[in-house]
Amino acid sequence: MNIKHLLLLIVLSLAAMMPAFAQNPVSVTMSVSPTTIAPGGKGAAKVNASIDGGWKMYSITQGSGGPIPTRISLGEGPFTIGGVSGPKPKVAMDPNFGINTETYSGGAAFTLNFTANADAPVGEQTLNVNFRFQVCNDTVCLPPKTLKLASAVTISGAASSASPTPTVSPTPTPSPTPSNANTNTNANIDSTANANVDGSNAVTNTNSVGSTTGSSQTGGSSVSSTSELKNGSFWGFIWLAITFGALSLLTPCVFPMIPITVSYFTKHGADTHYGSIRDALIYALGIILTFTGLGVALAIIFGAAGLNRFASNPYINLLITGIFLAFAFSLLGAYNLGVPSSILTKLDGITRSKGSGKIIGLLLMGLTFSLTSFTCTAPLVGTILVAAANGELFYPIAGMLAFSTVFALPFFVLAVAPRLMHSLPRSGAWMNSVKVVMGFLEIGAALKFLSNVDLVWGWNIFTREVVIAGWIALSVMIFLYLVGVFRFEHDSERKHIGLVGAINAFLFGTMALYLLTGLFGSRLGEIESFLPPAKEAAAGQASGSGINSELSWVTNDYQAALAKAKAENKRIFVDYTGYTCTNCRWMEANMFTLPKVRAELDKFVRVRLYTDGEGEPYEGFQKMQEQRFGTVALPLYAIVTPNDEIVARFEGLTRDQNEFIAFLQK
Repeated sequence: MNIKHLLLLIVLSLAAMMPAFAQNPVSVTMSVSPTTIAPGGKGAAKVNASIDGGWKMYSITQGSGGPIPTRISLGEGPFTIGGVSGPKPKVAMDPNFGINTETYSGGAAFTLNFTANADAPVGEQTLNVNFRFQVCNDTVCLPPKTLKLASAVTISGAASSASPTPTVSPTPTPSPTPSNANTNTNANIDSTANANVDGSNAVTNTNSVGSTTGSSQTGGSSVSSTSELKNGSFWGFIWLAITFGALSLLTPCVFPMIPITVSYFTKHGADTHYGSIRDALIYALGIILTFTGLGVALAIIFGAAGLNRFASNPYINLLITGIFLAFAFSLLGAYNLGVPSSILTKLDGITRSKGSGKIIGLLLMGLTFSLTSFTCTAPLVGTILVAAANGELFYPIAGMLAFSTVFALPFFVLAVAPRLMHSLPRSGAWMNSVKVVMGFLEIGAALKFLSNVDLVWGWNIFTREVVIAGWIALSVMIFLYLVGVFRFEHDSERKHIGLVGAINAFLFGTMALYLLTGLFGSRLGEIESFLPPAKEAAAGQASGSGINSELSWVTNDYQAALAKAKAENKRIFVDYTGYTCTNCRWMEANMFTLPKVRAELDKFVRVRLYTDGEGEPYEGFQKMQEQRFGTVALPLYAIVTPNDEIVARFEGLTRDQNEFIAFLQK
C-alpha cells in the first residue's frame, strides 16, 4: 500500500466512523423475575427500551404495510413464550408511509411471560430473547435491527403445581444494585421504564412479538433523552464547527494566504493542471489531518469522562488564557508570531522534489500552515473543543473534522478553478482592522477562561460583574477603534469610515450598551452561558441559596439531599452540572428563573452535583452519573424519589419551557 492509498484510507475511515457513532438511538436491557423456577413454572422478563430524543420506535401491534413492528421471540432453550405486554403507543398519521403508525418515544417497557418446559433440565439455564425493531426520526429510518438478549434462570428440582401466571404489566421495578455501584448513591437507578404504568394504558399481544429493552429511562413519553448532545444538538454542534471553519477563512492569518498558496500550486507546484489539483488536495489533507488529529488525540488521551475534567482543569484554563493573551498581543502588533524562515525554506525544497518526498512535504506544509493560523483560529477551535468536552467521546473528532474540511476547502476549490481568485477581495487596510478587532476579542476570550479558574479555585475576583465590565470595556475600545478615534502603528491613516466599518462599529457599540444592562441585574440571554454564575448562585454553592433567592440548593452532598427528601416527603431534583459547562449556565440563568419553572422546582428538594472538578467529591459524582445514566454529558437533570429510585431524566439544554415543565411534572 503506497502513501496515497494509506492517507485515503485514513480519511475514509474517519468519515465512516461518524454515522456509526451517531446512529445508535436505542439501548436495551432485560431482567427476569423470579430467577429460580420449577419445571412447568412461570416467569416474566422485563425489557426496557431507552430511545434517544427525536427518534421513535414502532409498537408491538403496528400493522403491516408500513414500518417494521417491534417483535420478540424466544431463542433456543427450555422455555415457551406466554405473551408480551407493552405500553399504549401514540397513534398518528405518518405522511411518509401514508398510514397510521403506532410509536413509542423516549422509552418503553415491555413484559414477556414465559413458562419453563416440563422436561427442562435442572440447574442454571439461559433465557434467550430475540428482539427486532426499527426506529425513524423526522428525516430518516434506520434499517431493522435484531438484538439478542440473555438472562440466567435456575430450574429447581421440584416440578411446579400449575402455579398461576404472574400478573405483569409495564410497571417499574428497581433493579438490584450492581457490585461496582458508587457507594455514594445508596441505591442503583431503576433499570426499567416507567412507561404508562396504569393498567388502562397497557396493551397486550399474545403473539411472538418483540420488545425492546433499555437502560435507565423515564416515562412512556419523550423525556428529551440526550436532547442536546446525542440527537438534535449533534448536528447543531457540527453546524457550529462548520460555521467556525468558514469564519476562520476571513481571519487575517488565513485570508491573505489563500491566493498566495493557490498561486504556488498553479505556477510552481506541478507541470499540469491536474498536478496542481493533486498537490492542493494533499495540502488540504494535511490541514484536515492536523485539526482532526487534535480531536483524536483529545479523545484518546482523556476519554469521554476526561474531556470534562480537561475543560475544567484550572491549569489548562490558565494555559489557554496565556495562549489567548499571547495571540492577542501579536494581533495588536506587539510582536510577530511565525514559523522560522529556515523551516519554511526546508519545506519549500521538499515540496519541489518528486515522488513520496513531495507528498510528505505538502502534508507538512498543511500542518505548518494550520499551526501558524492558530493565532487567529485558536478562539474558534477552542470553542469547538470546549463544546465537545460536554458531549461524548467522538465529539472532538467530528467537530475538528467538520471544521478542518470547511477550512481546507477553498485551497482545493481555487486550485481546481483558479479564475475564481479574481473574485476575492484584495487584502488591505480592512485586514488590519480585522486583526485588531480579533486581538480585542481574544482578550475577551482570555477573560472567560480566567473566570473558569476563579470559579474552581474560589478567588471570587473574576466574577460575573467583573467579566461583564471587561467585555464592555473591550466593546467600547473596538467601537472607538472602528470609528477612527485611535489607531495602531501598523494601521494606515483612514480618511473616512466605510459602510462595513460603520455597521461593525454600531454593532459593537450596541453590544456595549446591552452588556451594561447585565451590570444592573438583567439577564443577558445566550451570553449567560459564557459568564460565571451570578453572585446569588455562587453563594448557593456554599450557603444553599440558589440561582435566585427564592430557591435553595443542596450542593455536592447527595446523602444530605436524600435525608432532606425523606424528612420532607418530597422528590429530589438532581442537577448534574459543571463549573465550566456553558449549557448549564444557560439553563440556570434562562430556564430555572422562569416563573412557571421556578414554581415546579420549588416542589422538590434540589441538589446540585458538580462533576468536572479535580478529585473528590467531583470524580465520585461523575462516576455516579456514568454508572446510573450511562453518560457524562452535561447538563443532566433527574427526578428521584426519597428512596433513590429514578422517576425521569432530562439531558442537555432546551429552550422550550413547556418541554422542561412536562419533565418536572412526571
